[in-house]
Parts: sequence; C-alpha cells; structure tokens
Amino acid sequence: MEPREEIAIVGIGCRFPGSANSPEEFWALLREGRDAIIEVPPHRANLMEVYDPDPKVPGRSYLRRGGFMDGIDVWDADFFGVSPREAAHIDPQHRVLLEVAWEALEDAGQDMDRLAGTRTGVFVGISTHDYSDTHCDPANRALLDSHSNSGNATSIAANRISYLYDLRGPSLTVDTACSSSLTATHLACNSILAGECDVAIVGGVQMQINPELTIGFCKANMISLTGECRAFDASANGYVRSEGAGAVVLKRLSAAIADGDDVYAVIAGSAINQDGRTNGMTVPSADAQEAMLREALASARLSATDVQYVEAHGTGTPVGDPLETQALGAVFREGRAAGETCAIGSVKTNIGHLEAAAGIAGLIKTALCVQRRALPPSLNFDVPHPAIDFEGGHLRVVTALEPWPSAGRATAGVNSFGFGGANAHVILREAPAHAVHSTPTPDATATLIPLSARSPGALRDLARRYMTMLGGGDATSLVDVACAAAHRRAHHDHRLAITATTRDDAVDALDAFLAGEARATVAAGRRSDAAGKLAFVFSGMGPQWWGMGQQLRAENRVFREMLERCHEALKPHASWGLLDELARDEHTSRIAEPDLAQVTNFAIQVALAEVWKSWGIVPGAVVGHSAGEMAAAYTAGALSLEDAVKVSYHRSRLQSEALPGKIIAVGMGPEELTRLLADYGGELDLAAVNSPVSCTVAGGAEAIVALSERLQRDQVFARILSFAVA
Repeated sequence: MEPREEIAIVGIGCRFPGSANSPEEFWALLREGRDAIIEVPPHRANLMEVYDPDPKVPGRSYLRRGGFMDGIDVWDADFFGVSPREAAHIDPQHRVLLEVAWEALEDAGQDMDRLAGTRTGVFVGISTHDYSDTHCDPANRALLDSHSNSGNATSIAANRISYLYDLRGPSLTVDTACSSSLTATHLACNSILAGECDVAIVGGVQMQINPELTIGFCKANMISLTGECRAFDASANGYVRSEGAGAVVLKRLSAAIADGDDVYAVIAGSAINQDGRTNGMTVPSADAQEAMLREALASARLSATDVQYVEAHGTGTPVGDPLETQALGAVFREGRAAGETCAIGSVKTNIGHLEAAAGIAGLIKTALCVQRRALPPSLNFDVPHPAIDFEGGHLRVVTALEPWPSAGRATAGVNSFGFGGANAHVILREAPAHAVHSTPTPDATATLIPLSARSPGALRDLARRYMTMLGGGDATSLVDVACAAAHRRAHHDHRLAITATTRDDAVDALDAFLAGEARATVAAGRRSDAAGKLAFVFSGMGPQWWGMGQQLRAENRVFREMLERCHEALKPHASWGLLDELARDEHTSRIAEPDLAQVTNFAIQVALAEVWKSWGIVPGAVVGHSAGEMAAAYTAGALSLEDAVKVSYHRSRLQSEALPGKIIAVGMGPEELTRLLADYGGELDLAAVNSPVSCTVAGGAEAIVALSERLQRDQVFARILSFAVA
C-alpha cells in the first residue's frame, strides 16, 4: 500500500500559562523546564470564593493553584470588525481562538486577503462553557440580546473564524472532552487528504471562568490536592486545571514545499477510537489505546521502533497514567533490544491540563521538539510510579533537556484521551530535508520592509516587536524578513515602510519611527481610500547601456523569466541571442547598435512591467513613445509576445539601414527650436516634440555636434543620445 501523503504544520499560534504567547516563548518555557502553575491570581478571585481545603465539604473546591492565561478580559474587537455591543456577548474562548488562529496564519505566511474565498477548513476542540453559563443564567435574562446565542454556541467557535476570514472549507467544533483538539487534528488531516480543503486551521481552547466544573472534578478526586501535575510519579494525585489556546495551520507537504513554506513538522499518521465499556466511564482502557496506537502506526506506514518519543496524555492521575503507559509499553517495546527505550514526557507538568486544548498543546510542544531535535524535561518526576513497568515497556521519562535520541529522522507520537473514553493519537516526523528552506545570503543593497496594522498604537507595537527580533539573536536574514513582511502578511490601513542594508540599520530606522524622528529611510502614513489612476509609460530608444538589467536579472525571478521568454521569441528571427548580448562587458557591448537597441529595450521594458505587476501594481492605461510602442502594445494585450518581439526586431533591422547620423535631446520648445534649426541649412530636423519644453533633433553627426556646443554655450540643456542613425 502506498504511504499516505504527509501533512505539514506550517504555522503556530498559542496562549499558554507562563506568558507563553508565541512558539518561541513556549519553547523557552519548555527548554528551561519552567513550571507555569501558580496560585489563583487576584483577578480570578471568584474561583477562590468556593475554596475549602477539606475535599468533603459540599459545594466547595480545594483547588488553589492552576495555569492561567494573560488578559482573557482584553480583546481588540475593532481589529476583527466586531462591534462593542456584539463583543460583550462573545465567549472569551471564541475571542482568543480568533487571535491564535490569526497568529498561526501569520506565522504560516498566509495572507488573509488571498486566503478569503478559498477552501480553507476550521477544526476546533472546545468543551467548557463557563461564560455561557453565566451569560444565560436566569438571573441575567434581561441582559440577553440578539448576539447572545451566536456569541456562546460552541459551533460558532469554529464558524466565526470561517465567517470573519471568509473561509469556505469545512468548519466544525469537536467535543470529546480532553481529546477534543487532537481529535480535531485527525479530522482535519483526513479532510485535507480527502480533498475537502486545501488548508486547515486546527485549534483548541479552554478557560476556567467559573468554579462549578472545578467543584465537580474535585468531588470526583481528579484534581491534585497539592496543585502539582506529577505525571508517572509515585506521588501522582491528580491533575491541575489550566487554561490556554493553541492553533496550527496544516496543508499537504507537497503544497507547502511548492509554496516555499517553512515547515515545523509533518503529520505522518493519526487514529481515533473509543474505549467502549470499561470499569467506569471515566476509566481509560489500555486495550483500546493499544489498538489505536497500532492503527496510527499503520496509517503512517511506520513501525514501533521508528518512534523515539511519545508526548503522553500524562495527567498525573493514579489511574490514568498506569493504564496509558501500559498501552504505550505494549506497543513501543516491540522490536527494541534490551536497554533500548522510547522516551516519554508530559507538557502538563509545565502548564497543567488544558482539557479540550490539551491535545493541541501537546501537538505544538512535540512539533517544536522534532523541529529543534531536542527533548525538554518532564517535571515533577522523582520516584517512578510502582504500577508502571518502565523496564518491561522499554519506556523512560525525560528529566532533563537532551538532544534527540536518534540520528535518524525525528519521529514522535502525541497521545490524548477524554474522560468519556474518546482516544486520539497523532504521529509527527521531522520535516524532510527538501522541505527546509535555506536562508539566502543577503546582499549589500537596501531592502524595503513594509509593516502595517489596523491602528496607530498597534503599528507602534509591531515596530517594537520587529526591533526586538532584528536586534536579538534571530538568524533570519534581512531579505527574508522583508520578503515575509511584503508577501506573507496582510496589509492594513496604518503603514510603515523602512529601508535598510543591515539589521542594525533596520533597528535604527524603527527606533527613529518610534521616536518621531524624520528620516529618509522611514515613511509612515495611512492608506488612502481615494482610487488613484495609474499609467505605465514606455520610452523610446536612447537610454540603453551595456550591462543594463543584469543585476535585476540575477536577483528577480519574474524579471529573469520574462527576459528568457523574450530570448526564446527572438530565436526564429535573429542570428544573435538576446541574453548573450545583454550579458556582454563594456568593451564588447553592442547594445547601442540600431539593429539591437529596440529589441533589447523592448525586453527590458516588458520585464520591468511584469515585475511591477507581480507586486500588484497594474496600470489602468499604457503609453508608448517611438520604439516603446511595441512594449505598450504587448502590455495592453494588443499584441502577443511573439508578435511584439517580431515587430521590434524588424523595426530595429530596418532602422539600422537608414542613413548614419545622430540624435540630440534639447530642453527647448518646438517653435523656438524650429527657428534655431533654420541656421543649419536643412542638415537638422525636428524629429519629435516630447513636451512643450522638450524636443528631439536628428541629423548628420557634424551638425548635431555643432548644435550641441552652441546650446551648451547658451546654457540650454542638450544631450546627444546613443544612436548610430538619425
């Protein structure tokens, strides 16, 4: 059976405890082995109103520690085009999903304007509804309005993302409790492979706003009495409730490579199933998990020994951990020699249990691990749980930051299960070498970096973030930064553009903008709604010189490809090659000879026009002067490229047969110039009127030189053009 195509993770957005609000911040937390679990903060005082250390007290919770996100009450509704009235009725879980989805798309370099109207799917894992419970409480009926239902329905968590970004693929919310977001990942991968969508946004979210669910979990003895997640440890006594949100952007690996996307990791396979009847509905089934793990390996066409690490569900419950590791050991010990192990860990020891968002947190952690080929420590593991057979299962817990345990392609599993018996597993692999894009060596030319935001304050914040990135240890080249800012970001109304040759130059320009200093390298303002009119003007002969266009040919793919097309179109007519002539050195260049000039100018002009068009700059009208008429005709669509090249070649050939002479550009009006030319006995002619104060004169070489000297003595602009015929 042919292996299924791998699915690339090309973008990540997250809001996790410990102020881990980006992939970089999350990785730093993991790498440093930080514990993000804290005492319930003062602004969540309502969670402590029901606190009692005695688990037996009715209606009370013994939770006093947890994982918390920053600023769940802060949301820029205007950025998403949502009115303040509607925003007040939207579940904060929906709001943060919009944010992390946007950030994941930006991280993936997906321009939202170009994504609109495409078959992009949205798959969201969400389970709790604290805000809805409060909002729809009978005591608050007077506060209900037309936005209440859509603001709190769990289906809208996915649908609102599709609606606001105008995405046309599948859009659905998944609730399988703690396996929700990993189940959503499995469904998204299958949807992409089935052709239902080309790109998928997968997210998960969990917030603890009210204490009622916590009371219930405390009464079920699921919550840790000590407020620590001690996965796989003998002292494990329950999990720590936490909140957070994460999102990833998925697409076929082949599409990611074709689009030049950076790939964090690839999903090689996945599987989901259900425990069925167990000793209790909340008690996991080792047999069901084992069957699912084998199915996931089969879907990835991998063996157990191919997997070096598993990000376990690892909640730190005395029942769940032994049953999960029993299944992991039964599968991943197969084929391993004595002493060989499969490493395991749990992100819940860092940030707690995000419930519906737990799977996406584990997925993001593992994607960062395989990308960086490193395993961060799983915390709070001191004494192995006596019910876990680590040796027999060939398992070991990662307790310190370590390099990837294999020299081959990094491969890992991510495990998740819900308290109703819904299991999910995803297998991640390191991106193949041909999917990792090398950074180009920046040149010494100035680079334009365009930034934009939806408000002046947001633009300043963005400038600060770019300053931090460019001034820090990030190795991304300035060229890549500029390219991503120009082509892989949405462009908003408030805009800033800087030019820089080095990273230090860019930091200096951004600092000047923030300080309000005027610099030639800094331009800022707001996009005008006025529809401006744009025309391209194609000049005639005269400006050609040796080596023209060669730097742009080397650096710009669009320019280069158009020159190559012109070169091929000229072959049936000319005995010389366009690209060969353009590449000659100064001493052998024939670029100014009449039988070459018009064709080479034509090629340069239409190639430049293609470059402008590739940047989205399309003319509403074109004007062609003299030899530039063919370029204008082609750009307007009046001539095919082959016909335009043919006309340019023969026009140039015929002109080369004309009488020898010269042409001079003169800064003088036609009437005054005509009177002056009368002094030359018919040797000179008024060849063209370019403007009321600019004309061209043609004639014999000696007469042209004499006219030039006379005009210069009179301090009138005069320039003899590079022509061999008049």
